[in-house]
Formats: sequence, structure tokens, C-alpha cells
Amino acid sequence: MTPTRPPGAPDQATPAPTTPDNPRDLVGIGIGPFNLSLAALAQPLGLDTAFYEQRPAFHWHPGLLIDGATLQVPFLADLVTLADPASPWSFLNYLKTRERLYPFYFAERFHIQRAEYDAYCRWVSDNLPQLHYGHQIDAVRWNPERDLFDVDFTQLDADGEAEALGRTHAKNIVLGIGTAPHVPEPLKPLADAPTVPVIHAADYLLHRDRFLTADHITVIGSGQSGAEVFLDLLRHRPPGAEKLHWLARTPAFAPMEYSKLGLEHFTPDYTRYFHALPETVRDQLVPGQWQLHKGIDADTIAAIHDELYRRTLHGGWPDAVLTPGVNVRTAGRVATTRVELHLEHVEQGTRSRLTTDAVILATGYRERPLDRLLAGLDPYLRRDSAERPRIDEHHRLALDPSITGTVYVQNAERHTHGVGAPDLGLAAWRSAGILNSLTGTEPYPQPQRTAFTHFGLHQPTHRTTPRPGGEHRGTLVHLKN
Repeated sequence: MTPTRPPGAPDQATPAPTTPDNPRDLVGIGIGPFNLSLAALAQPLGLDTAFYEQRPAFHWHPGLLIDGATLQVPFLADLVTLADPASPWSFLNYLKTRERLYPFYFAERFHIQRAEYDAYCRWVSDNLPQLHYGHQIDAVRWNPERDLFDVDFTQLDADGEAEALGRTHAKNIVLGIGTAPHVPEPLKPLADAPTVPVIHAADYLLHRDRFLTADHITVIGSGQSGAEVFLDLLRHRPPGAEKLHWLARTPAFAPMEYSKLGLEHFTPDYTRYFHALPETVRDQLVPGQWQLHKGIDADTIAAIHDELYRRTLHGGWPDAVLTPGVNVRTAGRVATTRVELHLEHVEQGTRSRLTTDAVILATGYRERPLDRLLAGLDPYLRRDSAERPRIDEHHRLALDPSITGTVYVQNAERHTHGVGAPDLGLAAWRSAGILNSLTGTEPYPQPQRTAFTHFGLHQPTHRTTPRPGGEHRGTLVHLKN
């Protein structure tokens, strides 16, 4: 059976009111895959929760749901399975409710298409009563008289306009506001101009038909989205007249590290190891690990090469230029509709100009800053030497001891937890850990070991669930073997 809302559950758009005398156990801000995972795992625990999102409905990277594009993690990295394989919110149960379990079985797919993952998440979203879309969170403050958080929001209408103001109260907060498309500084003025054909890949499908008619197209960015956009454009351009440029800062169009031991960097074991390292060491490690999460799937690289090779069948080379190791120094308009890119090749030390009719920026995403949302908590926040929030092993912001509530974060902790922070494969583990910490019990027992690799000479012994009223903010206990 398809999971349904419990009888009498409130509609998603109209959360039940709360009072300072009856605060919620947890309020979530943002509904992406990570907070959706948390909401799904929280549902059977009897907690009073509410999750707010300013968008009108759940959508996961709609501009990049290109036909045939697959997730880079197996289907087991759904919202719940790696914490609770018996959960009714698993991807396999989604298939069962859609009577697609046998077709999936015979398809023998370990990596599902992005569009199918999006459809699965929307199925979960549509059936969880504690999710409230069309709600913009305006402020979070600590109320010392009540020992709880005040959360102010604006309810939005179907057009995104303010409809009503509201406030809810919570003992704990979880931030899952996600990431935002990153546009390099030299291209920001052009990307912000509505008439200039410069877009981020996050909006690719919204503009795809118009861009396909451009005479010359340039893709910037060497990661998976850049490769998928380039491949999609290539397949839809006439042979011999492709007129495509693909530029990247990285020294090569490199495959993602996908060896089995390499993937152990996305385990709880590595996350704990990374968190225990000194701040300076962590900051040095992350840039050098780009191939763990910014490389290109080997099948996509093969598909690009196959398509280019096919176009040499009758002689000649496709009109496609692939150049890594290039920085865009500056950019500007030529006439009203063309763009001129000023390029520098890092290894050669040479410079040149490229005139193009359209630019697609596959330049990745950055964590959304928490400062505006948490301005009311700023006096209580503890920061590191780079003024970033300190975050403990259990994904909790380090706050002044006078605050008895907890603020958890999801996908805002790469500087403390490493490259696995945005990885879907750690979503269920992190959600389970947050719920264990929140309840002070272990509704979701955590594995003690998850990798064959011992990342350090001495593996710290860790406590998966902090004792309620005990080690506030999750003390890591180091024991040498």
C-alpha cells in the first residue's frame, strides 16, 4: 500500500499552530533530500516535527533532469534504506506501490536515473504530513525566558507573494537550506543580465530549446553536470557543424574516483576521522580531493568519446573543442547578443579570446550562507579561525552553553565533516544520527565500522549517541589501541 497521511493530519500548507507552552520537538528549515530523509525517519518516532520550504513543491535539480542522466550513487542511497531497510519510505517500496518492482528487477539497474530519483522524493514528500511548502523562514531567535527557539515565517501564495505572517516554537532546529548555483565573478554581470545568453547549468533544461538554436555554444566546467550538458548538446547538433567549446579549469577532463576503496571516503568512518583532524589539516585536504566528488562518471566520459568518434566515420573531425586547464579572466558583451571570453591557459601561460553566442556555466554549487538566517543567534555562535561555524561530530552547531536547545545542520559542514557532506549516500546515516542525538536514545542503531580502510594510525572510539544531559555538543572520546 502507498503510505498515506494519518487520519486527521494537517494539510501540508497549513501547519498546526504552536505556543511557547507547547513547542515542537524539531523544526526543519528547507526541504531538500537531506531534510526529507530526516522527516521520513522521524515520522514513526512520535516526535512533533514540522519542516518548512519556501518553494511551492519538492523538485530536485529540475534543470538537470536530462534524459538518461543517472545518479552517481546506487539506489540504496535513498532517503532511508542505509539507516532502516524496512522503512515504508524506501525506494524499493516506492517501486512496489507503483507496481514497478518486477520491471526494475529485470532492468538490473544499480544506478537509477535522476528523473526517477526526483519522482521517488516527490512521492515521499507528497505523503508526509509534517512538510509545509510555500513557507519562507524569516528569522530564528533564542528565547531565554522560555528556553526555546522562536521561528518567524511568511506564508506565500501560489505566485510566491506574501500572504500571512506566522511564528512557531521549537526545542530544536535543523537547517537543510542546501546549496546555490555558483557563478564565477567574471561572469556574474552577464549572468545577471536577462537579455544575455549566459545561464547556470542548474537552469539548463529551462533554456535548452533556445540554446540549441545558437550558432556557437560554450560550456564551462569539468564536473558531471558540465559533461552531461556537453553530451546532450553534442547529440543534438548536426555532424560537422557542432560549434561547441568545452572549457575547464581542471588540468584534465578527469574521471571521478570510483574505486571501491576510494569510495570509502564517503563512509561514516572517514567522516569521523576527518572531523577529528585539526582545522588546518582539514582545510588542506578538501581542495586536493576534488576528484572524489567533482570528477566525471566514467560512462559519461565514454559516451562523449563514442559520440565524437562516431562523427569521424566519414572523415574529418567534429567542430568541437575540448580544452582543460583554462581560466576565464574576464568576460563582456559583443554587440547585444554575443559574449567574449578572455581566457588564460594555466600551463602554457598563454591568453586568447573566444567569441560565442551562448554560455552554460557548469561551475558547481556553494553552501548557502547561514549568517542571515541565524543573525538572531550570532552572539551565541562559536566560530573557527576562518569565521565559519564550529560543528560537532553529531552535526550540531557549537553554541553558548546558555542555549539549551540544539541547531543541527545538513550539507553545511564540508569544512568540518569532509567531502561526504553533500553526498546522498550519507543522508540516511546523518539523519539517523541526528534523531539519535535528539532523542537521547538509539531508534536507529549506528554501525560501529563501515570501511576496510583505517584512515589513521589510531582510530578514535566514538559514541554514536550523546548522553542526554551529559556531554553537551558531542564530545569525541579518543582511545589509543
